[in-house]
Amino acid sequence: MTVNPDYLVLFFTTTSGASGDQLGSDEKEIVQLVWQVVDLATKKAGQVNELLVKPDHIELSEECQEVSGLTEEALTEAEPLEEAIEQLNQRLCAEVDAGAGNTFYLCTDGQLHIRQVLHPEASSKNILLPECFFSFFDLRKEFKKKFPSEGELKDLNLQVMADFLTTYILLSEYKYNIHKCFCYELVLFVFIGHQFSFPEKVNDKFETGTCSKMERVDDNTVIRARGLPWQSSDQDIARFFRGLNIAKGGAALCLNAQGRRNGEALVRFDCEEHRDLALQRHKHHMGTRYIEVYKATGEDFLKIAGGTSNEVAKFLSRENQVIVRMRGLPFTATAEQVLQFFSPACPVTDDSEGILFVRFPDGRPTGDAFVLFSCEEHAQNALKKHKDILGKRYIELFKSTAAEVQQVLNRYSSAPLIPVAPSPILSVVPPPTFMPPTAAVTGVRDCVRLRGLPYDATIQDILVFLGEYTADIKPHGVHMVLNLQGRPSGDAFIQMRSADRAFLAAQHCHKRSMKERYVEVFACSAQEMNIVLMGGTLNRSGLSPPPCKLRRLSPPSYTFPHGTAVLPAGASAAIYPSQFLLSPRPLAPTTAFYPASNPLYMNYTTYYPSPPGSPPNISYFPAGHTPSAGSVLSAPPTALIRMQGHAPSHAYNSGIKEILSMVHGYQVSLKYTHDCIIISM
Repeated sequence: MTVNPDYLVLFFTTTSGASGDQLGSDEKEIVQLVWQVVDLATKKAGQVNELLVKPDHIELSEECQEVSGLTEEALTEAEPLEEAIEQLNQRLCAEVDAGAGNTFYLCTDGQLHIRQVLHPEASSKNILLPECFFSFFDLRKEFKKKFPSEGELKDLNLQVMADFLTTYILLSEYKYNIHKCFCYELVLFVFIGHQFSFPEKVNDKFETGTCSKMERVDDNTVIRARGLPWQSSDQDIARFFRGLNIAKGGAALCLNAQGRRNGEALVRFDCEEHRDLALQRHKHHMGTRYIEVYKATGEDFLKIAGGTSNEVAKFLSRENQVIVRMRGLPFTATAEQVLQFFSPACPVTDDSEGILFVRFPDGRPTGDAFVLFSCEEHAQNALKKHKDILGKRYIELFKSTAAEVQQVLNRYSSAPLIPVAPSPILSVVPPPTFMPPTAAVTGVRDCVRLRGLPYDATIQDILVFLGEYTADIKPHGVHMVLNLQGRPSGDAFIQMRSADRAFLAAQHCHKRSMKERYVEVFACSAQEMNIVLMGGTLNRSGLSPPPCKLRRLSPPSYTFPHGTAVLPAGASAAIYPSQFLLSPRPLAPTTAFYPASNPLYMNYTTYYPSPPGSPPNISYFPAGHTPSAGSVLSAPPTALIRMQGHAPSHAYNSGIKEILSMVHGYQVSLKYTHDCIIISM
């Protein structure tokens, strides 16, 4: 918008914390407002004005005291910010004679005074700012327009501009900010004949909207915010970033694997400059919680907020509508029942056209729906029906956003992550050939390793932990490592669809908390994953083979003493009918970790999901070994299980059926010694 103001108001702020390029980055309160009016017609400047502001917490940093000359005692008699702003506005209008139709615009040294200091603090204190604070001129940008070859915009400040013009006057008797503001010569000399036509605009409200997956989103305009309260909305996010212009529909709340908000959001700004200012709000507070702010990519934003459905685009095309999400609907619920549920206190926009049911790709209902209301009052009345009954089920109601609609539809329109019971990893990733510890493990690092998981963590907990990266997991791609006792070891491996997504998952999820424990996340290759799942280790020196961790396992030459059977002859046949005594299932040969000449003891490290059977190349007998006549077995067995510490009477009393159930489907023979039971197959 082109404007021709009659006056410029040189405006500066001081906070109780950092100054200069770090102004506002530490979330400190305003303690001083300084301004000076310049008549653009006569090229004359008025007097310098100052207002002290009393903060809620009077505590000045050393930098503030040194730069501004303020003291804590001087602030105790000052007015609070709301009254100071009202007084400033009245004095400005009187000085420029706004009643006569004269117009004025603020002019600041950069963006920080307005966008990073005044608007955020006014928002946090619920102060309604006058209209004049929503449009201003950036002196640095105006200087750059007139002298485009003089340095980069980010390197400009009053001192640099004044040195270039050699019109900077040093007046030691003035305080720092008043001294800065007294540089009206800079404006008078530089901008003689210059037209101030296109002011900076500060959005006064957040505009909702839709985003197509085909849209191009600049990577330099997107951030990721973490630590949001679970009940926060897109309007709360816009309020946190008040002063910075968020693109239309640019606040997208992230959902976890259960479709609930996970405390993260992706925010898209109008330009890179505002994105950079948003990054300076890292660990600023929303209520009592601090919010972490990181860089993100356009791809990340489109994955959350982008949509392709024409039905969704049509549903969200209605302007100024409030969206409410319904969860837990009966699968037989109809639009008429939903309308009746909300009537008559809160009518739905356009009746049935204002209801969007969420369905699976095959058309089955998911129990979710989105409803449009024409105003905030109707939406609030609708939310009062939270957990009311529809049919035989209570309905959960939440205020929603356009981005959440897209995300829920995208989630349900894709194939389920784990549609059936997981299959063995050996069928998904070929077993690797053993590599020496000093050799590097090659391959694409398209897997993720989680270390330090809580011992009671489930696969569902892992999916929630990974958040948006859950959609990138391959089918049957979650594998939990168990220890020697068959309990969770705190490690897990995740197979991702690409190395890029594995890298991003590791970068964004590393050292995030799960059940009060932080979890380490690393990218790795499928070969490395397989080695660990088969009992090997990964360390700084490289890759180690599956070790023999059970010291009491018998060596290959061990022979068992003679003993009587636990069951008399024919007892096993009496317990299990003959049709259950089957031959061992044949297994295809696999690549061995060790050469045939090296004996390999049974490894008790396992993984999830369990394989259908033990690899046939693992046994207690080295190649070519034949047990002696006194041994339990007359020929090398397919597998041998030794149960240490079981006395015969104890084993019999505890239930022989339970012991035999472990090897159900195999032809077995039971022997025992004084302290163990031997099961051969």
